[in-house]
Amino acid sequence: MGVPSSAQRRTVAVVGGGVIGLSCALAAADAGWRVRVFDAGAEVRASQVAGGMLGSLGEGHPGEERALALSATSVRRWPALLDRLGDPTVRVACDSLFVASSAADAEYLRGLADFVWAHRPAPADDPGADGSPPTGLNMVSRNEIRVLEPSLSSRLIGGYRARGEWAVDNRRLLAALRTALVAAGAQLVDARIDDLAELSDDQIVVAAGLGATRLLPAVADTLHPAKGEILRLRRTRWSVPPPQHVVRARVDGRIVYLVPRSDGVVVGATQYEPQDASWTEPTVPEAGGVADLLADAIEVMPGLRTYELAEAGAGLRPCTADGLPIVRRLDERTVAAIGHGRNGIVLAPWTAHTVGELLADPDGHSAERDSVGGNR
Repeated sequence: MGVPSSAQRRTVAVVGGGVIGLSCALAAADAGWRVRVFDAGAEVRASQVAGGMLGSLGEGHPGEERALALSATSVRRWPALLDRLGDPTVRVACDSLFVASSAADAEYLRGLADFVWAHRPAPADDPGADGSPPTGLNMVSRNEIRVLEPSLSSRLIGGYRARGEWAVDNRRLLAALRTALVAAGAQLVDARIDDLAELSDDQIVVAAGLGATRLLPAVADTLHPAKGEILRLRRTRWSVPPPQHVVRARVDGRIVYLVPRSDGVVVGATQYEPQDASWTEPTVPEAGGVADLLADAIEVMPGLRTYELAEAGAGLRPCTADGLPIVRRLDERTVAAIGHGRNGIVLAPWTAHTVGELLADPDGHSAERDSVGGNR
């Protein structure tokens, strides 16, 4: 059977230019759809302000078993997405270190590790037929932390190494997705959509984050914003190198992470509810959040004192009450891919795959969608 001509191919409009929207658009373009992506701008993208951690292990918390399973499923799809993009610089780390600064912090990490071990999707050294890297948690001592990352503080008393806990550069990822879409023939439109009735395409995928609240009245009440702040620190000629691992530390009960970049480190992240729960517009970092992040980051890696504070950013993450995204068909023409909260980057490949199934199956018989994402 031949490939349909350009005039015969069905069209899909993707509303949202973040990682979720671009990933869904690329999956649709690769499946033969004529794609238009409507991007409201970097200032409203949650993925513009992100560490880029692929946390199937690190994001596992008691009570979030379904979220852990979903993340693990999506992580197994990440190698194929990176291969599709063809840009090795998108990946910035292959493993993560979870480290503690006190006995209480170490006990917290032990509970996290016990939970993850109890819900492991695969044996520790099995890379899997899909080409995913081997994953696993191994306890590390104070001395082993310093061997793995000599620039980390001697105050750190122990923790775990998570093999296969990747990280990507969020902004290089966005650029690579846009490049791949243009090469695939997709049209990228810099415009904000305020009414889906403006669009004449055969199908519409809404991946607009909190912007979906003005576009999809049926799901508006299920989304709420969570503010997150990150810092971008740039290395100078006098600075120690960035870490090779993602460093996820617990410092006197507070969480801070350091994610390497080619020119420095991303430090994150705060998370709290904005005062106005209906807030969907761009936001700015607060002095207290920036101060706390800097203090904890320098506590973990003292050499960061010589880095430059290149950027302090804030974004609003689109969250749901149960922490699970809404990826489902709303009607015969509209698919939602929203509500990913802090896990938008890690869940991008799974979301793109699921949206591709929904586009191909408008009657809604996707097995993966029903088993993992059909809770709403």
